[in-house]
Amino acid sequence: MMIPAPTDVRYHRQSRLLEVIFAGGVRFELPAEYLRVNSPSAEVRGHGPGQGVIPTGKETVSIDAIKPVGQYAISLVFSDGHDSGIYTWDYLHELGLNLTRHSDDK
Repeated sequence: MMIPAPTDVRYHRQSRLLEVIFAGGVRFELPAEYLRVNSPSAEVRGHGPGQGVIPTGKETVSIDAIKPVGQYAISLVFSDGHDSGIYTWDYLHELGLNLTRHSDDK
């Protein structure tokens, strides 16, 4: 799937939420901890099947910087120093859907 670029991406420092708004009003609020734990980096995902690790102790992590990557993604710099991994628009949309589904299960 090829999701078009969001119409807006904003970070709310106090709540530590990355707000991503897509065309048609689709809007996600993604916690910094959720984004850090689900980083698309090789450090988190590993270099092959079964090699990924789930970072722990990231409850208070925040986002220090958001850097554009071409027209298709952003890179996030976290307060714990993690700065690898490219969050494509597709991946951010997928994370938002998964977070929404998980919240609906409660």
